[in-house]
Order: sequence, then C-alpha cells, then structure tokens
Amino acid sequence: MTETAPTAIPPSAQVTLADGRVEIAPGAPAPSGPYANEDLLPVPAAKRTWTTYNFSALWVGMAHNTASWTLASGLIAVGMDWKQAVFTIALANLIVLVPMLLTGHAGPKYGIPFPVFARASFGVRGANLPAVVRALVACGWFGIQTWIGGEAIFFLAGKLIGDRWSGAAHIGGYAWTMWLSFAIFWALQVAIILRGMETIRRFENWAAPFVLVGAFVMLWWMSDQAGGVGPLFDQPSKLGWGGDFWKLFWPSLMGMIGFWSTLSLNIPDFTRYGRSQRAQTLGQAFGLPTTMTLFAFLSVLVTSGSQAVYGEPVWDPVQLAAKTDNVVGLIYALVTVLVATLSVNIAANLVSPAFDFSNVAPRKVSFRTGALITAVLAVLIFPWRLYSDPQGYIFTWLGLVGGLLGTVAGILVADYWFLRRTRLDLADLYRAGGRYWYAGGWNWRAVAAFVMGGVLAVGGADFHPLIDGRPIPALSPLADYGWAVGLGTSLVLYVVLTLASGKRPAAA
Repeated sequence: MTETAPTAIPPSAQVTLADGRVEIAPGAPAPSGPYANEDLLPVPAAKRTWTTYNFSALWVGMAHNTASWTLASGLIAVGMDWKQAVFTIALANLIVLVPMLLTGHAGPKYGIPFPVFARASFGVRGANLPAVVRALVACGWFGIQTWIGGEAIFFLAGKLIGDRWSGAAHIGGYAWTMWLSFAIFWALQVAIILRGMETIRRFENWAAPFVLVGAFVMLWWMSDQAGGVGPLFDQPSKLGWGGDFWKLFWPSLMGMIGFWSTLSLNIPDFTRYGRSQRAQTLGQAFGLPTTMTLFAFLSVLVTSGSQAVYGEPVWDPVQLAAKTDNVVGLIYALVTVLVATLSVNIAANLVSPAFDFSNVAPRKVSFRTGALITAVLAVLIFPWRLYSDPQGYIFTWLGLVGGLLGTVAGILVADYWFLRRTRLDLADLYRAGGRYWYAGGWNWRAVAAFVMGGVLAVGGADFHPLIDGRPIPALSPLADYGWAVGLGTSLVLYVVLTLASGKRPAAA
C-alpha cells in the first residue's frame, strides 16, 4: 500500500481572493462522492459574513452558562479564595486562546468545518478518529448541561408543587421526579434542534444578555444576605499562597484549559463563517478571556458569599437559588439557569458533534441526525456521576478531556502551521487518492502522535470517580499537566515523524 495514489493528481479547482480567503473556483463543480455532503462542503466566500461583533457575541452566549459558573465556584469549594480562583481562570483562558486562534485560522480562509480540516493531518478517513473523540467529549458536556437544566426544572417544580414533587420516591439515588425533569429538558433541546439552525441563532441573540443580568441579580441577592459586599471579599483562602496552593493550582489550571479545549479544536465550525481573519481574531480575543473572567468573578463572589451566609460554599447555582424563600426570585433565578444552559448546550455541544458524526458517514448522517446521535449518547455517558462533586468534575473529567484534546490540537497546529504553512487543497480534502489520502485514507504518523501524546497526558491520571486507580502509575507526575503534555508531545512527535519519513506535506 503506497503513501499516496501513484496516479497524477489533477489541479484543484480553487481560487485565492485578494484578502487571502480561498474558495472553490466559480463555475467549478463542488466536491462530491462518499466524503462530501452539503453540511461539510466549504462555505462560499460570499456567505462568510460573521463580523468581530458576531464572534464576540458568540462567546458571550457560550461563556455565560451554569457550567462556567460551577467551574469558578468549584475552585472556591476546594479551598481557593476569590483572587486565586479568578487568577487561575483568567490565565487559563489567555493560554487556551492561542490554539483557539491558530486552529480557527482555517475557518475564514477555507470555509471548512473541523472534521474536514482534520483530514489534512489525519487523512480523509483518519479524521474520524479526532472527530469522534471530540464528539464523544461533546456528548459528555451535553449530558452534564442537560442534568443541570433538569435540576433547575426539578427545583422550580418542587417550589410550585411542594413535597409531592420534591419528596418523591428515589430511583438510582435521585427522586424519580428528578429523572423526569432531566428527560423534559432533554426533550426540549431536541425539539429546538429539529426546528433548525435559524431558531438556534434567534435564541442565542437574546439569551446572553438575559443570563448576564441574572448573574448580577444573584450577586445583589447574595450581598444582601451577607449584609454587604464586604463578606464576599473577606472569605480567606484555605490554602494560602504557599505549597498547598501551587499543588492545587496546576491541575486546576489544566482543568480550566480543558473546559474550552473542545472549542479550541472545533472552532473552525464557527470561524468558517468569518468575514476575515481580523474578525475572528479580534472577536475571539475580545469575547473569550474578558467574558469568562467577568463571569468567573461574579461566580466566585457569590460562592464566597454563600460561605459567609451558610457556613459552607454552595458551588451549584441551582442548589443556591433553591435556598431563597422568595418564590418570584427563585423562579427568575431558575429560569435564568434554564436559558443559560439551553444557550451554551445547543451552540457549543450540539453543532460541532453533529458535524463530527456526519463526517463518519456523510451520505447517511446529516447534520440533524448527528445532533440526535449526540443527544442519545449524552444520556448513556451517565453525566450525573461526572457532576456529582467538584473534585471529580474539575480534576477527572476536565483533566482527561484537556489531555486528549490537547493532543489533537498539537497535531493540527503542527501540520497546518509548521509543515503546510496554512496552504490546503480544498478538492483533495473530499476525495480518495489525493494528497490527503496517505495510506488507505489514514496518516499513521498522526495516529502515532495522538496515541503517544494521549498516553503521556492521561495515562497517569486519577480516574476517580469513573474508575479506581491510575492506569499507568509511573506517569502520575505528568497527570497534573495533561493538556500541556498532550499538546507539546504530539506537536513535536508529529513533526519529527513526518520529516524523518521524508514525506513532508506538499503545499497546495
């Protein structure tokens, strides 16, 4: 089996515009065959219309959500004070912005989604490996967010109905009405998916400011309960700034990076609609670090206030909202949680895995079918176990996610920036026998770099509460740095393997 097809490759039917963007040449047929469908084809340059504002607004909608809240408040729950928690989250988002911008570059330039972009490095068929891994991660996130939304419905209905609802018989550790609430929220999201992307876009337009106002209202309520804003700032760190803090800081930093490591891969799914590189670069730079830091600041202050009022930090906003005796305030808070969860879950956790699953079988799986597959798998991952405690949520789930996806990001960056110098052949991304076919559609160098990087990144991690113990105890010193280890190892190994084999990728 040869590395590439021995037959001559016809010239690609693409043109480069004056601003550097590339598209299929006017009048040329669009890519077709078993590796193409309407959802995966390049977006024509005329339809790449997103501006800096659109990308900033996208991040506002995705960052202002309950999972972001629990991300920050969870750091308070494990012993940090508000300054340490905000510092950790701000630094993590500045770091993850770098691969976000590097992988996002291919979107405005070529108009292609993440799974098609991954074909350049992994192969036309091999791209299914990172696509499915990323999709399964999104299934986990979708399940976690759906459980949060179900909690909001459960507490809201309990406040309105009473003990008949909140005190119902338990099944599997939870009231059966909690399981029903989970199912209701799951069905609500599926109904929105079936109405199409335009419904999702309209919903996102008003959801973000609504949620931000809700966060400020919760801050005002908690400061009123605490007797002013002073107690919110006065809660001391249980760790200090010595060795205990730094021991917790590094795995926390990797966990915070892992939170958006999914988007750092599939951001081309959104930037493919960008009007220019400037639009996606400025939009993301303005939208991601600032928005996440502000929301983290609100979260840690409210959680610090809950520690002052209730004697222990309440890191789950749904549980915190349920403590109020004001029915109107409770309804408003829980509706805000519902809107926030719907906003991020549909935008961040359904759009991209829908493309990923469609990439597996383009002729059989449409975008809508891929979204439904995501929704079903999200239940089978048992998200209530992942979300059951901040320790497992931050250090196990986010750490494993960050390590694996950092590995994929390293390969994408190495291939696109270091080896290809950002030059791709659009037609060959969709056909067998082209420059991205490698050996039977797979690039073994990318697979080897992924496996090695993944083993080093997560092999020594503590998988509790998923399983007991560490798969490779000797690698445990690397576990706290999973994302960095995975990204760095795969990047270097992929470049070395490619150059050593004498198969340096040809530029388009």
